[in-house]
Amino acid sequence: MKLHELTPNAGSTHRRKRVARGISAGQGKTAGRGTKGQGARQGGGPSQYFQGGNLPFFRKLPFKRGFDPLNRVKYQEINLDQLTDLPKDTVITPELLVEAGLVRNAGQPVAVLGRGEIKSAITVRVQKVSGGAKTKIEAAGGKVEAWEAPKPETAKPETDAPKPEKKKAVKKAAGTKAAGTKAAGTKAAGTKAAGTKAVGTKEDVKQEAGE
Repeated sequence: MKLHELTPNAGSTHRRKRVARGISAGQGKTAGRGTKGQGARQGGGPSQYFQGGNLPFFRKLPFKRGFDPLNRVKYQEINLDQLTDLPKDTVITPELLVEAGLVRNAGQPVAVLGRGEIKSAITVRVQKVSGGAKTKIEAAGGKVEAWEAPKPETAKPETDAPKPEKKKAVKKAAGTKAAGTKAAGTKAAGTKAAGTKAVGTKEDVKQEAGE
């Protein structure tokens, strides 16, 4: 094959369509556009949203505004008037609120709001506390502390466990194998020497018989 014999694959190239050149161009007088009208004009034709005169689909949708953020934090709300029955010096945590039946999920953030009054001095340790609730809690002798997520317990490595003696075992096995090979070689050499001695004895016997 030579360079001038190379051709593109069949169907990969097409002849340019010559329009507005009359019937001699091969597409007829109107070049496939028909006789006048919207489709015959340059740049003509309906848009991609046109549905034949019907109400377009995007206009049928409700007029929604804005969007819902994917990382929205949903709090479990609780007010001060729900904490009035708790005794003094109680530490309010999400786990305690779940035990008291005031919230459902200890893993979901809790927000304390300022509705109602509180008279007992309590310590609030939750994810969020409103400004009004904080003022009322401190006025009653309580305090608001920063909430910290509980740290997961990690298993400590066992230091007293004996370490596997892999290297020593492999070294010992290699030494045993080498000793066995050496013994086998010594045995083979002894057998060969014995065979040589036996051949020499046989020749001596023949010589004596000949004499």
